[in-house]
Amino acid sequence: MEHVSLDEISPDLTFRLRDPGDVSELASAIGRLGQLTPVDLRPLPGEGEGKRFQVVAGFRRMEALRLLQREQVLARVHPSLPDGDAWALALAGPIFSAPWSPADLDAVAERVRARLPWAAPAVEALRRRSRAKEAGPARSTLAHALAVRAYELNGDVAAAYEGWSTVPAEGRRLVIEQLRYLVRILPLLEKENR
Repeated sequence: MEHVSLDEISPDLTFRLRDPGDVSELASAIGRLGQLTPVDLRPLPGEGEGKRFQVVAGFRRMEALRLLQREQVLARVHPSLPDGDAWALALAGPIFSAPWSPADLDAVAERVRARLPWAAPAVEALRRRSRAKEAGPARSTLAHALAVRAYELNGDVAAAYEGWSTVPAEGRRLVIEQLRYLVRILPLLEKENR
């Protein structure tokens, strides 16, 4: 992981799967805690316009950092990432994290089929789940939401560990405080009678 100047990153949107939307809450969190999750970059094919890198995943974080007028981004730089792997990386976050609307999935489905045929069944399964969710909430919605958030938290904590020294002291204190709370609550959740 390394810090990369925003000036070295191309405005190329090849791997952006949906509009970043309102990033003000994300910018507020980054402003308070620092950037806990890196973006994924690869060398820009052809190195156009003096830019060196292309964003593969992390467009919302990039927008939040620009909103904060930051000069650098914490990034995982993948020195030799072929297109197929870059598409898989771009899709991994959305598939395993925030739910997509049927319209979001419809918009990206053709691009997935064209560039990453092996991922088309996963996108189709997401489309079915998304339509079912719109039709009516499932009983396990809370459990699913908690599992997704726990998955995201695991990734964020792993990324924070790698760049822990770059997290501001107050941010480190807040993160540790919340993780200690989770550790105290876990035995209660594991009891069979709950």
